[in-house]
This record gives sequence, structure tokens and C-alpha cells, in this order.
Amino acid sequence: MADRHYNLIFGENASGKTSLLEAIAYLGRGKSFRSSATQDVIKHGAHELLLLGKVGRGGREATVGVRNSKEGLEIRVDGESAGTAKLAEALPLQIVDPDVHELVSGNPEVRRRYLDWIAFHVEPGYLAVWRRFRRALKQRNAALKEGASEAVLDSWDREFLESASLVHQFRVQITGLCAMVFEEVAEDLLEHSAAVEYRQGWASDSALDAALSKNRARDREYGTTHAGPHRADLKLALDDRMARKIVSRGQQKLLACALILTATELVQSETERPLLLLLDDPAAELDASSLGRLMARVINLGCQVVATALEPDSRLFPSAPALFHVERGTLMKAEG
Repeated sequence: MADRHYNLIFGENASGKTSLLEAIAYLGRGKSFRSSATQDVIKHGAHELLLLGKVGRGGREATVGVRNSKEGLEIRVDGESAGTAKLAEALPLQIVDPDVHELVSGNPEVRRRYLDWIAFHVEPGYLAVWRRFRRALKQRNAALKEGASEAVLDSWDREFLESASLVHQFRVQITGLCAMVFEEVAEDLLEHSAAVEYRQGWASDSALDAALSKNRARDREYGTTHAGPHRADLKLALDDRMARKIVSRGQQKLLACALILTATELVQSETERPLLLLLDDPAAELDASSLGRLMARVINLGCQVVATALEPDSRLFPSAPALFHVERGTLMKAEG
């Protein structure tokens, strides 16, 4: 009998496997992990996309729905209008896709989003703090662009500093929670020592208020704020060297997977609720040994997993997964 924790979708290239994962992810995020453009997600010739799903939550079943079109995004959870935050609460998920390397080699914004996702799920007050900070940053940048007086800029600096301090404190705390778990997971996956460190977005030997004062003339010149949590980053090291500069493509994938599995483990532990983990062609770019170590860690999480592959692959799961075959965009239950 198939283990309902594990689901494998198989089929030829361009058959629709990743599109199915994309649809599932859309129900938890309200956006695609493949494209930021709405028209790229809607079927050619169609006016909108509509997704409906049922999610097991706290011993009951919740309904989630997403509609997107040129008119905008509409979200409903249990029949009530909601935002993306409610969607993320209803269906918390993580994804390992072909672009997962970006967590290691991409720009700092990707890694900030990673930290913020964990903070959102484990710290109930974080979303309000983050929104407050984003408003303060937007208003300060607008004041800079408008050439506001020193007094006006001083007033926005106070709000910016208060909210930035809270965001910073949350992120430092989250990085601390991540560090030990990440080191253990990364060493298991890569068979090398690894570490993660938070870089705050301004000089480490300076307070943020001092950094704002020092940069004010430059901020006015460019119309943007150069110091703050919006400039933060995660520093990843492998064997005490900067990871993004030395690791191979396969090592990048494993290091990024270590971050994803760390986030999944932390959120599951803090919320006492299993997550959904989506794996798009996990075997790509990995040798048999690396794939084995990755999937062993995935199984150890105890979450529901939906993976894709070109064909049924016994290396992925320890027990028989539920099998689904995709052919020309049509999904069919397959026999194990």
C-alpha cells in the first residue's frame, strides 16, 4: 500500500509535472515560484487562473482558493476573503526547485525572504513588525527623493530606527535558531563543515542611528536608504570559506537544500505542525550518494512530500509512494 506521506509525480519532460507543483505552491503562496508575471501563469487564451484545494489543519479540513487575472489577486480561506499571510498559514510549504541554488548564489533579497519566512511562522508578532518597517522605509525613501527638510527626515528616522531595531532583533534570534540545525544538516548532506551568519545591513562596529547620520548626504543624493535591515544578508561558509565563491553546482544545491530542510525542521518544531515539501526533480545535478543523503534527511522530517521525476525512482522514498503519471498535461493515478 502506498504511503500517503510521499507522492511521486512522473512523466516526460514538458509533460506538466512542474506545472502541477506550481499550482500546489500557488495555493500556499499566492504566486508562482517560476515567474513573477501573471500572464506567464495563466493558460494562453484564458482570462484568469482559478485554483481550489483542501488542506488538513488541526484535525479538520480547510478550503483554500486563489483566483488571479489582470484585475488582480483574490484569495479565500474557508470561504472568507484573505491575504497571502492567511494563505501561508493555511498551507505552509517549502520548495526545492531548479532555482534553489539562488539561496546560495543569488542576491541578498532571496536570503532575507528565507529568514522572514521562518520568522513569520515562528514569531506571531513578526509580520506586523515587518510591515511597519517596510512602511517606514518607503516613507523615508520618499522623503529623501522629495528633498524633505532635516526636521521631516529626522521624524522619519525615528520611526525607521524603532521598526528596524525590532526586525533586526527577530532576525538575529531566528539566525541563532537556524545556526545549529543548519550546521548539522549541511554536514550530513555535504560531508563538510558549514556555518551561517547574519550580516545586519550596516557596519558591524556601528549603531544604526550612527550609520544613518553618516550616510544622510549620500542617501539624499541617491534618494534611497543605504543602511538598515533591508540591506541585510546571510553569510554561508563551507569549511570556513565563503560558500558562494568556491562550491560546485551540486554543492550549491545541497547547501541550499540544507537551508530549506533547516527552515522546515524549525517551523515544524515551533508550530508542532507538519509542512508540505515540494521537490522538483530532486535527483538533478546530484550523484547517487548525495541524493541518498538528501532524501534520508527529507524522510526524517516526517512531513508530506510531493516530488517529481522522469520515471518512478526507488531511490527517492523508503516505502512505496503514491504514484501519479502526467502525460500532456493530464494527471492519472498510477499503479505502484
